Amino acid sequence: MAKIITVDEALSLIKTGDHIVAGMAASEGRAFFMRLHEVAQRVEQVTIDNCLPLYPYEFIVNEAYADVFTVNSWFFSGDLRKAFKNKNIAFIPNQLHFAGQKRSAFKKPNVFVGVASMPDKHGFVSLSLSNVYEKHMMEQADTVILEINPNMPRTHGDLEVHQERVDYFIEVDYAAPELPDSEPNEKDTKIGAFIAERIHDGDTIQLGIGGIPNAVALALMNKKDLGVHTEMLTTGFMKLFKKGVVTNRKKSLHRGKMVAAFALGTRELYDFIDDNPAVMLLDGNYVNDPMVIGQNDNQVSINTTIEVDLTGQCCSESIGTMQFSGTGGQTDTATGAQRAKNGRSFIALYSTAMVRNPKTNEREPISKIVATLKPGAAVSLSRNDVDMIVTEYGVAELKGTSIKERVERLIAIAHPDFRESLTEEAKAIGYI
Repeated sequence: MAKIITVDEALSLIKTGDHIVAGMAASEGRAFFMRLHEVAQRVEQVTIDNCLPLYPYEFIVNEAYADVFTVNSWFFSGDLRKAFKNKNIAFIPNQLHFAGQKRSAFKKPNVFVGVASMPDKHGFVSLSLSNVYEKHMMEQADTVILEINPNMPRTHGDLEVHQERVDYFIEVDYAAPELPDSEPNEKDTKIGAFIAERIHDGDTIQLGIGGIPNAVALALMNKKDLGVHTEMLTTGFMKLFKKGVVTNRKKSLHRGKMVAAFALGTRELYDFIDDNPAVMLLDGNYVNDPMVIGQNDNQVSINTTIEVDLTGQCCSESIGTMQFSGTGGQTDTATGAQRAKNGRSFIALYSTAMVRNPKTNEREPISKIVATLKPGAAVSLSRNDVDMIVTEYGVAELKGTSIKERVERLIAIAHPDFRESLTEEAKAIGYI
Protein backbone atom coordinates (compact mmCIF):
# COMPACT_ATOMS: atom_id res chain seq x y z
CA MET A 1 0.00 0.00 0.00
CA ALA A 2 2.94 2.35 0.60
CA LYS A 3 3.71 2.22 -3.11
CA ILE A 4 0.26 3.36 -4.23
CA ILE A 5 0.25 6.99 -5.36
CA THR A 6 -2.13 9.29 -7.20
CA VAL A 7 -1.69 10.56 -10.75
CA ASP A 8 -0.86 13.97 -9.28
CA GLU A 9 1.93 12.44 -7.22
CA ALA A 10 3.22 10.53 -10.25
CA LEU A 11 3.31 13.71 -12.34
CA SER A 12 5.24 15.48 -9.59
CA LEU A 13 8.08 12.99 -10.16
CA ILE A 14 8.69 14.22 -13.73
CA LYS A 15 11.69 16.54 -14.09
CA THR A 16 13.25 18.65 -16.82
CA GLY A 17 15.19 16.48 -19.25
CA ASP A 18 13.46 13.22 -18.31
CA HIS A 19 13.22 10.39 -20.82
CA ILE A 20 9.90 8.57 -20.35
CA VAL A 21 9.05 5.25 -22.01
CA ALA A 22 5.42 4.18 -22.40
CA GLY A 23 4.10 0.65 -22.67
CA MET A 24 2.98 -0.44 -26.13
CA ALA A 25 -0.55 0.08 -27.48
CA ALA A 26 -3.06 -1.10 -24.84
CA SER A 27 -0.29 -1.06 -22.20
CA GLU A 28 0.60 2.62 -22.36
CA GLY A 29 -0.71 3.88 -18.99
CA ARG A 30 -3.66 6.02 -20.01
CA ALA A 31 -4.36 7.84 -16.73
CA PHE A 32 -0.79 9.16 -16.52
CA PHE A 33 -0.41 10.15 -20.17
CA MET A 34 -3.84 11.79 -20.34
CA ARG A 35 -2.52 14.37 -17.88
CA LEU A 36 1.18 14.51 -18.71
CA HIS A 37 0.75 17.86 -20.48
CA GLU A 38 -0.05 19.44 -17.10
CA VAL A 39 3.66 19.41 -16.14
CA ALA A 40 4.51 21.66 -19.11
CA GLN A 41 4.39 24.77 -16.90
CA ARG A 42 7.35 23.67 -14.77
CA VAL A 43 9.55 21.37 -16.94
CA GLU A 44 11.45 21.51 -20.23
CA GLN A 45 12.86 19.07 -22.76
CA VAL A 46 10.93 15.95 -21.77
CA THR A 47 11.20 13.01 -24.19
CA ILE A 48 8.53 10.32 -24.52
CA ASP A 49 9.09 7.06 -26.41
CA ASN A 50 6.00 5.09 -27.37
CA CYS A 51 4.74 2.47 -29.82
CA LEU A 52 1.29 2.56 -31.45
CA PRO A 53 -0.32 4.98 -28.95
CA LEU A 54 -4.10 4.55 -28.95
CA TYR A 55 -5.35 7.88 -27.59
CA PRO A 56 -5.06 11.56 -28.69
CA TYR A 57 -3.04 12.69 -25.71
CA GLU A 58 -2.64 16.44 -25.35
CA PHE A 59 1.15 16.24 -25.23
CA ILE A 60 0.98 14.62 -28.69
CA VAL A 61 -1.78 16.44 -30.54
CA ASN A 62 -1.69 19.95 -29.06
CA GLU A 63 1.02 22.03 -30.74
CA ALA A 64 1.07 24.33 -27.68
CA TYR A 65 3.19 21.65 -25.96
CA ALA A 66 5.57 20.96 -28.86
CA ASP A 67 8.37 23.02 -27.27
CA VAL A 68 8.24 20.99 -24.05
CA PHE A 69 7.68 17.40 -25.24
CA THR A 70 9.56 15.45 -27.88
CA VAL A 71 7.80 12.27 -28.97
CA ASN A 72 9.68 9.36 -30.54
CA SER A 73 7.79 6.30 -31.69
CA TRP A 74 8.62 2.80 -32.88
CA PHE A 75 5.26 2.61 -34.71
CA PHE A 76 3.06 5.53 -35.77
CA SER A 77 -0.67 5.68 -35.06
CA GLY A 78 -3.18 8.00 -36.71
CA ASP A 79 -2.76 10.60 -33.96
CA LEU A 80 1.01 10.70 -34.47
CA ARG A 81 0.55 11.11 -38.22
CA LYS A 82 -1.82 14.03 -37.71
CA ALA A 83 0.43 15.67 -35.12
CA PHE A 84 3.61 15.28 -37.18
CA LYS A 85 3.13 18.85 -38.44
CA ASN A 86 3.91 20.05 -34.90
CA LYS A 87 7.60 19.26 -35.60
CA ASN A 88 8.21 17.46 -32.30
CA ILE A 89 7.48 13.89 -33.42
CA ALA A 90 10.01 11.47 -34.88
CA PHE A 91 10.10 7.83 -35.93
CA ILE A 92 12.62 5.34 -34.51
CA PRO A 93 13.67 2.90 -37.29
CA ASN A 94 13.70 -0.60 -35.85
CA GLN A 95 13.14 -4.30 -36.18
CA LEU A 96 10.75 -4.86 -33.32
CA HIS A 97 12.64 -7.66 -31.58
CA PHE A 98 15.55 -5.25 -31.06
CA ALA A 99 13.50 -2.08 -30.44
CA GLY A 100 13.98 -1.86 -26.68
CA GLN A 101 17.58 -2.99 -26.57
CA LYS A 102 18.84 -0.65 -29.27
CA ARG A 103 16.92 2.37 -27.98
CA SER A 104 18.04 1.97 -24.36
CA ALA A 105 21.64 1.53 -25.50
CA PHE A 106 21.38 4.95 -27.15
CA LYS A 107 19.25 6.71 -24.52
CA LYS A 108 18.64 5.31 -21.05
CA PRO A 109 15.07 5.83 -19.74
CA ASN A 110 14.49 7.73 -16.52
CA VAL A 111 10.85 6.69 -16.13
CA PHE A 112 8.78 3.77 -17.41
CA VAL A 113 4.98 4.01 -17.29
CA GLY A 114 2.81 1.02 -18.17
CA VAL A 115 -0.18 -1.01 -17.02
CA ALA A 116 -0.63 -4.26 -15.14
CA SER A 117 -3.22 -6.59 -13.69
CA MET A 118 -4.00 -6.38 -10.00
CA PRO A 119 -1.36 -7.90 -7.65
CA ASP A 120 -1.98 -11.50 -6.64
CA LYS A 121 -1.62 -12.91 -3.13
CA HIS A 122 2.10 -13.43 -3.74
CA GLY A 123 2.70 -9.80 -4.71
CA PHE A 124 3.03 -10.43 -8.46
CA VAL A 125 1.39 -8.41 -11.22
CA SER A 126 1.13 -9.39 -14.88
CA LEU A 127 2.07 -6.82 -17.52
CA SER A 128 -1.15 -8.00 -19.16
CA LEU A 129 -1.37 -7.00 -22.83
CA SER A 130 2.21 -6.35 -23.92
CA ASN A 131 5.60 -7.91 -23.36
CA VAL A 132 7.38 -6.47 -26.41
CA TYR A 133 9.98 -4.24 -24.72
CA GLU A 134 8.30 -3.44 -21.39
CA LYS A 135 10.29 -5.70 -19.08
CA HIS A 136 13.57 -4.59 -20.61
CA MET A 137 12.71 -0.92 -20.18
CA MET A 138 11.56 -1.51 -16.60
CA GLU A 139 14.97 -2.98 -15.84
CA GLN A 140 16.70 0.02 -17.41
CA ALA A 141 14.55 2.82 -15.94
CA ASP A 142 15.35 4.71 -12.74
CA THR A 143 11.66 4.85 -11.80
CA VAL A 144 8.92 2.35 -12.70
CA ILE A 145 5.26 3.34 -12.47
CA LEU A 146 2.48 0.85 -13.24
CA GLU A 147 -1.24 1.53 -13.44
CA ILE A 148 -2.94 -1.49 -11.83
CA ASN A 149 -6.35 -2.09 -13.31
CA PRO A 150 -8.96 -4.77 -12.50
CA ASN A 151 -10.11 -4.67 -16.15
CA MET A 152 -6.74 -5.81 -17.50
CA PRO A 153 -6.43 -9.56 -18.11
CA ARG A 154 -3.91 -11.49 -16.09
CA THR A 155 -1.78 -13.15 -18.77
CA HIS A 156 0.85 -15.86 -18.48
CA GLY A 157 4.34 -16.11 -19.92
CA ASP A 158 7.41 -14.32 -18.63
CA LEU A 159 5.71 -10.99 -17.95
CA GLU A 160 4.98 -11.52 -14.26
CA VAL A 161 6.69 -8.86 -12.12
CA HIS A 162 6.95 -8.79 -8.33
CA GLN A 163 5.88 -5.60 -6.60
CA GLU A 164 9.42 -5.20 -5.20
CA ARG A 165 10.59 -4.37 -8.75
CA VAL A 166 8.01 -1.59 -9.11
CA ASP A 167 8.53 1.83 -7.52
CA TYR A 168 4.94 3.09 -7.63
CA PHE A 169 1.44 1.88 -8.46
CA ILE A 170 -1.51 4.00 -9.57
CA GLU A 171 -4.93 2.43 -9.00
CA VAL A 172 -7.19 2.91 -12.05
CA ASP A 173 -10.46 1.45 -13.31
CA TYR A 174 -10.84 2.19 -17.02
CA ALA A 175 -11.79 -0.34 -19.71
CA ALA A 176 -8.96 -2.07 -21.55
CA PRO A 177 -8.50 -0.46 -25.00
CA GLU A 178 -10.09 -2.52 -27.75
CA LEU A 179 -9.43 -2.96 -31.46
CA PRO A 180 -12.72 -3.63 -33.29
CA ASP A 181 -12.86 -6.85 -35.28
CA SER A 182 -13.56 -5.34 -38.72
CA GLU A 183 -15.38 -7.30 -41.39
CA PRO A 184 -13.24 -8.20 -44.43
CA ASN A 185 -14.27 -6.68 -47.76
CA GLU A 186 -14.35 -8.47 -51.12
CA LYS A 187 -10.66 -7.86 -51.84
CA ASP A 188 -9.68 -9.03 -48.37
CA THR A 189 -11.67 -12.21 -48.86
CA LYS A 190 -10.05 -13.00 -52.21
CA ILE A 191 -6.57 -12.43 -50.80
CA GLY A 192 -7.39 -14.50 -47.72
CA ALA A 193 -8.54 -17.38 -49.91
CA PHE A 194 -5.33 -17.32 -51.99
CA ILE A 195 -3.23 -17.49 -48.85
CA ALA A 196 -5.39 -20.15 -47.17
CA GLU A 197 -4.86 -22.43 -50.20
CA ARG A 198 -1.16 -22.47 -49.33
CA ILE A 199 -1.58 -23.15 -45.61
CA HIS A 200 -1.55 -26.77 -44.54
CA ASP A 201 -2.99 -28.60 -41.58
CA GLY A 202 -0.47 -28.46 -38.73
CA ASP A 203 1.17 -25.18 -39.82
CA THR A 204 2.14 -22.56 -37.24
CA ILE A 205 0.79 -19.09 -38.09
CA GLN A 206 1.78 -15.44 -37.61
CA LEU A 207 -0.73 -12.74 -38.57
CA GLY A 208 -0.35 -8.98 -38.69
CA ILE A 209 -2.95 -6.27 -38.17
CA GLY A 210 -5.83 -5.22 -40.46
CA GLY A 211 -8.59 -6.42 -42.76
CA ILE A 212 -6.44 -8.82 -44.80
CA PRO A 213 -5.14 -10.76 -41.77
CA ASN A 214 -8.71 -10.92 -40.45
CA ALA A 215 -9.81 -12.38 -43.79
CA VAL A 216 -7.01 -14.95 -43.64
CA ALA A 217 -8.18 -16.03 -40.19
CA LEU A 218 -11.72 -16.53 -41.50
CA ALA A 219 -10.42 -18.47 -44.50
CA LEU A 220 -8.62 -20.91 -42.18
CA MET A 221 -11.74 -22.15 -40.42
CA ASN A 222 -11.61 -25.52 -42.23
CA LYS A 223 -7.97 -26.25 -41.35
CA LYS A 224 -6.84 -28.62 -38.60
CA ASP A 225 -4.28 -28.52 -35.80
CA LEU A 226 -2.87 -25.07 -36.54
CA GLY A 227 -0.38 -23.52 -34.12
CA VAL A 228 0.27 -19.91 -33.19
CA HIS A 229 3.64 -18.15 -32.89
CA THR A 230 2.93 -14.51 -33.61
CA GLU A 231 3.98 -11.00 -32.67
CA MET A 232 0.38 -9.84 -32.18
CA LEU A 233 -2.36 -12.03 -30.74
CA THR A 234 -5.62 -11.04 -32.44
CA THR A 235 -9.31 -11.77 -32.02
CA GLY A 236 -9.06 -13.92 -35.16
CA PHE A 237 -6.70 -16.34 -33.40
CA MET A 238 -9.14 -16.62 -30.50
CA LYS A 239 -11.96 -17.52 -32.89
CA LEU A 240 -9.82 -20.19 -34.55
CA PHE A 241 -9.00 -21.65 -31.13
CA LYS A 242 -12.64 -21.72 -30.05
CA LYS A 243 -13.56 -23.48 -33.33
CA GLY A 244 -10.96 -26.14 -32.64
CA VAL A 245 -8.82 -25.11 -35.62
CA VAL A 246 -5.93 -23.90 -33.46
CA THR A 247 -4.76 -26.68 -31.15
CA ASN A 248 -0.98 -26.06 -31.05
CA ARG A 249 -0.53 -29.85 -30.92
CA LYS A 250 1.76 -30.00 -33.97
CA LYS A 251 4.12 -27.18 -32.99
CA SER A 252 7.80 -27.99 -32.74
CA LEU A 253 8.46 -25.10 -30.31
CA HIS A 254 6.28 -24.47 -27.24
CA ARG A 255 3.95 -27.30 -28.17
CA GLY A 256 0.46 -26.86 -26.79
CA LYS A 257 0.90 -23.12 -26.27
CA MET A 258 -0.18 -20.04 -28.22
CA VAL A 259 2.86 -17.73 -28.21
CA ALA A 260 2.76 -13.95 -28.78
CA ALA A 261 4.50 -10.76 -27.67
CA PHE A 262 1.39 -8.60 -27.26
CA ALA A 263 -2.38 -8.80 -27.59
CA LEU A 264 -4.79 -6.26 -29.05
CA GLY A 265 -8.40 -6.95 -29.96
CA THR A 266 -11.88 -7.18 -28.53
CA ARG A 267 -13.07 -7.64 -24.97
CA GLU A 268 -13.84 -11.24 -25.88
CA LEU A 269 -10.16 -11.75 -26.69
CA TYR A 270 -9.12 -10.27 -23.34
CA ASP A 271 -11.56 -12.50 -21.46
CA PHE A 272 -10.17 -15.49 -23.37
CA ILE A 273 -6.52 -14.83 -22.49
CA ASP A 274 -7.26 -13.92 -18.85
CA ASP A 275 -5.57 -16.53 -16.63
CA ASN A 276 -5.37 -18.89 -19.63
CA PRO A 277 -2.33 -21.19 -19.40
CA ALA A 278 -2.71 -22.08 -23.09
CA VAL A 279 -1.56 -18.53 -23.99
CA MET A 280 1.94 -17.22 -23.32
CA LEU A 281 3.03 -13.61 -23.85
CA LEU A 282 6.81 -13.85 -23.99
CA ASP A 283 9.49 -11.17 -24.36
CA GLY A 284 9.38 -9.65 -27.85
CA ASN A 285 13.15 -9.94 -28.08
CA TYR A 286 12.59 -13.71 -28.01
CA VAL A 287 9.25 -14.12 -29.79
CA ASN A 288 10.29 -12.03 -32.80
CA ASP A 289 13.87 -13.23 -33.06
CA PRO A 290 14.15 -14.73 -36.57
CA MET A 291 16.39 -17.48 -35.18
CA VAL A 292 13.64 -18.45 -32.72
CA ILE A 293 10.84 -18.19 -35.28
CA GLY A 294 12.82 -20.47 -37.57
CA GLN A 295 12.69 -23.24 -34.96
CA ASN A 296 8.97 -23.66 -35.65
CA ASP A 297 8.61 -26.24 -38.42
CA ASN A 298 5.98 -25.19 -40.98
CA GLN A 299 5.97 -21.56 -39.76
CA VAL A 300 3.89 -19.22 -41.93
CA SER A 301 4.22 -15.42 -41.77
CA ILE A 302 1.41 -13.22 -43.16
CA ASN A 303 1.84 -9.44 -43.30
CA THR A 304 0.70 -6.51 -45.41
CA THR A 305 2.45 -3.73 -47.27
CA ILE A 306 1.73 -0.36 -48.85
CA GLU A 307 3.70 -0.60 -52.10
CA VAL A 308 5.85 -3.18 -53.93
CA ASP A 309 8.23 -2.46 -56.78
CA LEU A 310 8.86 -4.79 -59.70
CA THR A 311 11.99 -6.24 -58.08
CA GLY A 312 10.08 -7.19 -54.90
CA GLN A 313 11.08 -4.37 -52.55
CA CYS A 314 8.28 -3.84 -50.03
CA CYS A 315 7.51 -0.44 -48.54
CA SER A 316 5.22 -1.23 -45.61
CA GLU A 317 5.53 1.85 -43.44
CA SER A 318 5.79 5.09 -45.42
CA ILE A 319 4.26 6.92 -48.36
CA GLY A 320 7.34 8.34 -49.99
CA THR A 321 9.14 10.19 -47.22
CA MET A 322 6.02 10.48 -45.03
CA GLN A 323 6.13 8.00 -42.16
CA PHE A 324 2.78 6.21 -42.00
CA SER A 325 3.17 3.33 -39.55
CA GLY A 326 6.30 1.28 -38.83
CA THR A 327 8.34 -1.76 -39.75
CA GLY A 328 7.06 -3.55 -36.66
CA GLY A 329 7.93 -7.22 -36.82
CA GLN A 330 7.54 -7.65 -40.57
CA THR A 331 11.20 -8.33 -41.32
CA ASP A 332 11.55 -10.39 -38.13
CA THR A 333 8.67 -12.70 -39.01
CA ALA A 334 9.14 -12.84 -42.79
CA THR A 335 12.80 -13.83 -42.55
CA GLY A 336 12.20 -16.05 -39.52
CA ALA A 337 9.47 -18.04 -41.28
CA GLN A 338 11.74 -18.70 -44.24
CA ARG A 339 14.37 -20.14 -41.90
CA ALA A 340 11.87 -22.75 -40.78
CA LYS A 341 11.53 -26.23 -42.24
CA ASN A 342 8.72 -25.90 -44.83
CA GLY A 343 8.34 -22.23 -43.81
CA ARG A 344 6.58 -19.64 -45.97
CA SER A 345 6.15 -15.87 -45.95
CA PHE A 346 3.31 -13.91 -47.53
CA ILE A 347 3.17 -10.15 -48.10
CA ALA A 348 -0.33 -9.01 -49.11
CA LEU A 349 -1.72 -5.80 -50.58
CA TYR A 350 -4.55 -4.54 -52.73
CA SER A 351 -3.57 -4.09 -56.36
CA THR A 352 -4.73 -0.44 -56.35
CA ALA A 353 -5.38 2.51 -54.06
CA MET A 354 -7.56 5.58 -54.53
CA VAL A 355 -5.43 8.75 -54.41
CA ARG A 356 -6.43 12.38 -54.93
CA ASN A 357 -5.11 13.90 -58.15
CA PRO A 358 -3.72 17.37 -57.24
CA LYS A 359 -4.59 18.70 -60.73
CA THR A 360 -8.24 17.63 -60.81
CA ASN A 361 -8.82 17.21 -57.04
CA GLU A 362 -10.55 13.94 -57.89
CA ARG A 363 -9.70 10.57 -56.38
CA GLU A 364 -8.21 8.23 -58.97
CA PRO A 365 -6.91 4.67 -58.82
CA ILE A 366 -3.16 4.08 -58.82
CA SER A 367 -1.28 0.80 -58.93
CA LYS A 368 0.32 -0.39 -55.69
CA ILE A 369 2.65 -2.57 -57.71
CA VAL A 370 5.03 -0.02 -59.19
CA ALA A 371 8.11 0.07 -61.37
CA THR A 372 10.04 1.92 -58.66
CA LEU A 373 9.08 2.91 -55.14
CA LYS A 374 8.22 6.54 -54.44
CA PRO A 375 11.27 8.73 -53.76
CA GLY A 376 12.24 8.37 -50.12
CA ALA A 377 10.08 5.29 -49.50
CA ALA A 378 11.32 3.04 -46.70
CA VAL A 379 12.22 -0.49 -47.77
CA SER A 380 10.68 -2.47 -44.92
CA LEU A 381 11.37 -5.88 -46.47
CA SER A 382 14.22 -6.10 -48.95
CA ARG A 383 13.84 -7.91 -52.24
CA ASN A 384 16.41 -10.39 -50.94
CA ASP A 385 14.01 -11.47 -48.18
CA VAL A 386 10.69 -11.57 -50.04
CA ASP A 387 8.93 -14.90 -50.63
CA MET A 388 5.35 -14.54 -51.91
CA ILE A 389 3.42 -11.39 -52.83
CA VAL A 390 -0.39 -11.62 -52.90
CA THR A 391 -3.08 -9.34 -54.37
CA GLU A 392 -6.74 -10.00 -55.16
CA TYR A 393 -5.49 -11.20 -58.58
CA GLY A 394 -3.25 -13.98 -57.35
CA VAL A 395 0.07 -15.00 -55.82
CA ALA A 396 3.53 -14.15 -57.17
CA GLU A 397 6.13 -16.61 -55.91
CA LEU A 398 9.41 -14.67 -55.94
CA LYS A 399 11.83 -16.70 -53.83
CA GLY A 400 14.86 -17.60 -55.94
CA THR A 401 13.66 -15.73 -59.03
CA SER A 402 15.59 -13.30 -61.22
CA ILE A 403 14.58 -9.67 -61.72
CA LYS A 404 13.10 -10.52 -65.13
CA GLU A 405 11.08 -13.37 -63.65
CA ARG A 406 9.90 -11.17 -60.79
CA VAL A 407 8.74 -8.46 -63.17
CA GLU A 408 6.65 -10.95 -65.13
CA ARG A 409 5.11 -12.51 -62.03
CA LEU A 410 4.31 -9.23 -60.29
CA ILE A 411 2.76 -7.68 -63.38
CA ALA A 412 0.56 -10.79 -63.64
CA ILE A 413 -1.02 -10.02 -60.23
CA ALA A 414 -1.25 -6.24 -60.77
CA HIS A 415 -4.59 -4.69 -61.66
CA PRO A 416 -5.34 -5.39 -65.35
CA ASP A 417 -5.66 -1.65 -66.07
CA PHE A 418 -1.99 -1.12 -65.16
CA ARG A 419 -0.30 -4.20 -66.60
CA GLU A 420 0.52 -2.67 -69.96
CA SER A 421 1.97 0.54 -68.49
CA LEU A 422 4.00 -1.45 -65.95
CA THR A 423 5.41 -3.55 -68.78
CA GLU A 424 6.44 -0.42 -70.70
CA GLU A 425 8.05 1.08 -67.60
CA ALA A 426 9.93 -2.16 -66.94
CA LYS A 427 11.28 -2.07 -70.50
CA ALA A 428 12.28 1.57 -70.16
CA ILE A 429 14.17 0.85 -66.94
CA GLY A 430 15.87 -2.16 -68.49
CA TYR A 431 14.37 -4.84 -66.26
CA ILE A 432 13.00 -6.68 -69.32
